[in-house]
Amino acid sequence: MEQTFNKSEVVLVGLSEIERRSWKQKYPLLEPITDLEPTLWLNSNIKEEQHIPELPLTKEDMYEAEELWKRFAPFLKKAFSEVEETSGFIESPLKSIDKLKPVLENYYDFNIDGKLYLKSDNELPIAGSIKARGGFYEVLHYAEKLAIENGLITYDGNYELFLSEKFRSFFQQYSIGVGSTGNLGLSIGIMSATLGFNVSVYMSADAKQWKKDLLREKGANVVEFSGDFSEAIYAGREETLADPNGYFVDDESSKHLFLGYSVAALRLKKQLEKMNIKVDANNPLFLYLPCGVGGSPGGITFGMKQLFGDHIHCFFVEPTHSPSVLIGLLTGEKDQISVQDFGIDNRTEADGLAVGRPSSFATSISEHLISGIYTVEDDELYTMLTMLADNENIYVEPSATAGLLGPKYVLESAYIEKHDINTNNATHIAWSTGGDLVPDIDMKQFYEKGKSFLA
Repeated sequence: MEQTFNKSEVVLVGLSEIERRSWKQKYPLLEPITDLEPTLWLNSNIKEEQHIPELPLTKEDMYEAEELWKRFAPFLKKAFSEVEETSGFIESPLKSIDKLKPVLENYYDFNIDGKLYLKSDNELPIAGSIKARGGFYEVLHYAEKLAIENGLITYDGNYELFLSEKFRSFFQQYSIGVGSTGNLGLSIGIMSATLGFNVSVYMSADAKQWKKDLLREKGANVVEFSGDFSEAIYAGREETLADPNGYFVDDESSKHLFLGYSVAALRLKKQLEKMNIKVDANNPLFLYLPCGVGGSPGGITFGMKQLFGDHIHCFFVEPTHSPSVLIGLLTGEKDQISVQDFGIDNRTEADGLAVGRPSSFATSISEHLISGIYTVEDDELYTMLTMLADNENIYVEPSATAGLLGPKYVLESAYIEKHDINTNNATHIAWSTGGDLVPDIDMKQFYEKGKSFLA
């Protein structure tokens, strides 16, 4: 394996045929993965609650992250009309999708034991995607750190001051950069520009044009690349850190993004309690989480495991053309190996999941916590997008439907029997990751494409 880095590009040489054959002999599951076949991998390294090794983050870190969200609630309420009614709290609904459930069962020929829900992060206010959880959190954490260190505010101060001209002038001395396939860039760009930072978003080729246009409209500088996520993040990191006052939001290794996502577990727990949904040995909870670099599903999994232990079963889902976390965990190489090393092109319509190399930080935690990973074809993403719209009147972007096939993969696998799980009272939650900001013309194209597959 070899990588050659230039200032503005990344060239992946990859493995030789002999090396690939050697890997496949060692890990036979690589054969269908590299043939781009939908595949389920069950994690043999998952640890029971009492045997989980010491992790770089704790439950206390998650609760501290929640406190930061609370401190910034007055600022968010005043800065964004979308969260006035929620007093500055950014959260999405948990929705029962009873009408879609029989449609999925009939079309894909399987039965879902228990109830099916959608965690609608496609409706997250302001940025319209799951990335608001991590992206907003990291920018706010950095802004607070600067303000505290420079005597502009105290932890018990009035955080509405972050909207003042004094604060904006201060933050204009600093720059923030991020490499993105789309949604993370939106969240970083929107929040950074609102606070007054000079923000640059380094966008990979698969990022949608409307996302680039919206970022520019919000005041962010957009730098476009013809290559994939690896190229964008490498160049963005190098150019941002060349500025003495530059701060790079590193999706490949950020603990702050991870913690921002983890707070979703505390919010979901409250929603489950409000809806009288039990989670225990007789009422298992299955989460199906779309996965790109691994930070957002990893953070959520970490949080849920802290709260529910062995009663929660978390599965990641990746496109067949971008199974970076799957290959990284299957081989044990994590971020030291990429999909391109195995001749996989990393080209998918699920732009938020179009990542060739996993996060080093997130995978080191997720390898002990997740139950498995499955892959799904792009055509199925569009098919389920249209089904969701027709039956539930919910419109999302393609990558956000990936979790809906989770019950089929898991309930038909050896996982249930191996872990002696009673699924009669199971709760299945597919995490919908983005969609609300998608322009109508783009959404119509998504819908019509899915309709053509159903015809």
